[in-house]
Amino acid sequence: MVNIARLDTTRRQLARIRHRHLNCFLETAKSRKVSAAAEALNISQPAASKTLHELEDILGSKLFVRGGRAGLKLTPSGRLFLRYAGASIAALKEGVDSIAQDSTHGETKITVGVLPTVATSVMPEAIQKFKETHSTPLKVITRPNDALLDQLRLGELDLVVGRLGRPREMLGFSFTHLYPDQLVLVVRPGHPLAEEAEVDVHALEKMTALVPTKSGLMRPVIDRFWVAHGIVTLPDFIEARSPDFCRQYVLSSDAVWLISHGVVEHELENGTLRALHVDTSDTQGSVGFTTRVDTNPPPALRHLMDTIAEVAMTTHAMH
Repeated sequence: MVNIARLDTTRRQLARIRHRHLNCFLETAKSRKVSAAAEALNISQPAASKTLHELEDILGSKLFVRGGRAGLKLTPSGRLFLRYAGASIAALKEGVDSIAQDSTHGETKITVGVLPTVATSVMPEAIQKFKETHSTPLKVITRPNDALLDQLRLGELDLVVGRLGRPREMLGFSFTHLYPDQLVLVVRPGHPLAEEAEVDVHALEKMTALVPTKSGLMRPVIDRFWVAHGIVTLPDFIEARSPDFCRQYVLSSDAVWLISHGVVEHELENGTLRALHVDTSDTQGSVGFTTRVDTNPPPALRHLMDTIAEVAMTTHAMH
């Protein structure tokens, strides 16, 4: 049965919410600072604070709390509202872009977020093939998976090509599997363990291990790998998000790096890095497309996705 009182309340709330409320909320959620949101929106900090308070008053719920040095933190209500606020702004942007595209008989720019894993293996060939038949401008952004999903939710990206996110991160998204990817332990040529036919994982406790930061998507997978092999705490490790830093550090030391195979695929093929003989099959995960469920990809984006899928199928069928 329809709750008439609830519908009336919702209508009144919707009538009071303005575009500026949503923009201020989204910018604050992205930067976690009211000052940064104010700067991005070209308004004063008091004006931004007032706008957020207005939105909280309209919704009758607190959206942010102080999170210490990290700045503001979304409340459970804030996280829930973020899903819908981001989708509504993204849908509005898509509508405006569609009108502009129709009036100019052209195609708007496609912005794709990709993991480093995909950026070095699949994307270069896929984009070359796509550009053979399309003049649509492309922008490729390479960032960690969680950051890419945040941008996709806010409508700043049209597509993410990366790993399947955690369940709580996938609300409002659709995922299409492309290929499996698993972690590999790599070292420099000449490393003491490089030529071992079978490496005892406990031998790695004596060496520096390079691991992603705790906020990274792969950190829980990596932590579970060590625990599964009887290593509860690594005695010597460095947290780093930069593949370039990790690559150079491994090449100049006896450190070991547990990283997605796709990130170091070319180095393993040309012998710049060596993979240790350790079973990492339990770290396998799914790489694929993530899109917003509230959008309908335009023809050019669909063609790009088909091209990426074709290249991914060919590339990974060879391994």
